[in-house]
Amino acid sequence: MEFDYDLFVIGGGSGGVRAARVAAGEAGAKVGLAEESRYGGTCVIRGCVPKKLMVFASEYGSIAEDAQAYGWKMMAGGFDWPAFRGKLEAELDRLEGVYRRLLANSGVETFDQRARVVDAHTVELADGTRKTAKHVLLAMGGWPVKPDMPGAELAITSNEIFHLDELPKRLLILGGGYIACEFACIMNGLGVETTQYYRGAQILRGFDGEARGLVSEEMMQSGVDLHLGTNIIEMKKIDDGIWVKATNGEERVFDQVMLATGRAPNTTGIGLEDAGVKLGRSGEVLVDEYSQTSVPSIYAIGDVTNRVQLTPVAIREGMAFVETVFKGNPTPVDHELIPTAIFTQPEVGTVGLSEEDAREKEPVEIYCTSFKPMQTAFAGRTDRVLMKLVVSKETRKVLGCHIVAPGAGEMIQMAGIAIKMGATKEDFDRTVAVHPTMSEEIVTMRQPIRTA
Repeated sequence: MEFDYDLFVIGGGSGGVRAARVAAGEAGAKVGLAEESRYGGTCVIRGCVPKKLMVFASEYGSIAEDAQAYGWKMMAGGFDWPAFRGKLEAELDRLEGVYRRLLANSGVETFDQRARVVDAHTVELADGTRKTAKHVLLAMGGWPVKPDMPGAELAITSNEIFHLDELPKRLLILGGGYIACEFACIMNGLGVETTQYYRGAQILRGFDGEARGLVSEEMMQSGVDLHLGTNIIEMKKIDDGIWVKATNGEERVFDQVMLATGRAPNTTGIGLEDAGVKLGRSGEVLVDEYSQTSVPSIYAIGDVTNRVQLTPVAIREGMAFVETVFKGNPTPVDHELIPTAIFTQPEVGTVGLSEEDAREKEPVEIYCTSFKPMQTAFAGRTDRVLMKLVVSKETRKVLGCHIVAPGAGEMIQMAGIAIKMGATKEDFDRTVAVHPTMSEEIVTMRQPIRTA
């Protein structure tokens, strides 16, 4: 049977674009790709990239204050949101253009419209055109979901926060995951009176307990009004804002409410189940270790599979898919020991097992230190940082590394290499410290603070 394409990709995010252009450019495949929104997906357009630029913007206020403590004469001023937003949108336009050129230069034919799956080898575009392909790759990503509560339609999500006409004076963020916490820190840093509600006992569920605790303390110390064990009962629009009633009994008014209560795989209305593609309880596409679905010709990568929702992981999955399907080199996706960062203030860098998870698997030793870093201590701040290693008592391998500190994301990338290679605590001990730095503490902790 002849097909229009060797591969048709649905979704123009980081994973889909990488798979499409490598399949076309390196493997010589004829590739089509459909994207209903903007090229670059969540990461480039409404996630990692604009968020990190907002993180940078939010940090300059405290940098200016610290500069005065170091003897600099600083001019007073304020944050100009419209000026920043204009530059931000221009940068996103530039990056989308880069993605489009990469696809075009690789010979990928693109369609700026929604696509749905008809059967194992057919997709239908929004204009009714049907295309056939030997292989179909699902890379539609995920989308923020709002909880079912009265007044939820009044709130924004992480998608809209980048495009506000003006910064709110009073903002409520609901949620305790990394998106909620990152934006609480960002908006607080930009001078917004920021309140955060989270129904759980501590923010950042799933991460190391001590790291979570320190981030929570530092966020509150910096001015975020964090309420744990608290949820929204209802919201309604009133003259001077959005009235919110909370489970802690408070009734307050905010200019804006942001819901950061989770994301769902973007599988609604794609025709997957009718085509025989099995979905999980959350709507995620179920795949094997090679990203193959229950329909042999259809594969899926990235957030739509709800495996590990990180951009570099989606890219790795896309590369493994091309190796497997187009280069004759079956390549399973490696989801073990993935370093990651949470861009709160302070940042969290983490790789491997938390202390809590490690203890359930085997006896461990915990090496941990917390201290005031030189730079901010000199400026009179009370900020603290944390360095922590989780070590196997039997093999001496470092099972987990957790850093809470400015620049933790940069540090954990390097630590991740060592831990992925199977470094032991003694390997860390043999490494000479770089002095004076915060990160030297990672290789100077000699005695465990506890065993478990």
